[in-house]
Amino acid sequence: MEALPTEDRVTGRSIAKATRRAALLDSAARLFADRGYNGVSIEDLGAAAGVSGPAVYRHFAGKPSVLSALLTGVSEELLEGARAVVARSSSAERSLRDLIGFQVEFALTNSDVIRVQDRDLGSLAPDDERTVRSLQRSYVQVWVDELTAYRPDTDRSLQRRRVHAVFGLINSTPHAAHGTGSGPERDLLRNLLEDMAWAALTV
Repeated sequence: MEALPTEDRVTGRSIAKATRRAALLDSAARLFADRGYNGVSIEDLGAAAGVSGPAVYRHFAGKPSVLSALLTGVSEELLEGARAVVARSSSAERSLRDLIGFQVEFALTNSDVIRVQDRDLGSLAPDDERTVRSLQRSYVQVWVDELTAYRPDTDRSLQRRRVHAVFGLINSTPHAAHGTGSGPERDLLRNLLEDMAWAALTV
């Protein structure tokens, strides 16, 4: 049988590696949220993802790089997602409503990451923490720019405070969403959070 082209074999290996890496990050989010960063070992991460502890080092240099990849990756995804929301919106109001929906959906599906961010951001290496905070400031700025376009008569510093307050409201979800599952109850919570966030953002 003719061997597959090298690029196809590499692609297959790359996909498998990316899948294992994603599984490790999912496990890390869950374990860090439950036990705290300092309460989890490399062996714990490997076991939760179905690999040996030493196998984790094929994907990450160590536990600090796992935390960095988790929080940096999420911050990048949020920023990219917010910019995409704004790019396809037809007005500042539509952008804001869609940004709220985007953040609410993130909070409902990533409660573990939010808990890790709240508790363990300070466990990052200094350079990694600066990177995450820079990404988060850029994410906030996307919201502030759209809120300023919607309400140009309001001081930007006040707009920034409003945005942070709305994040606090939405990101309380890890506690409010406990046990709500994925059915009508989750939809009710989503609608409640979106309505409250809009009211807080535009009061």
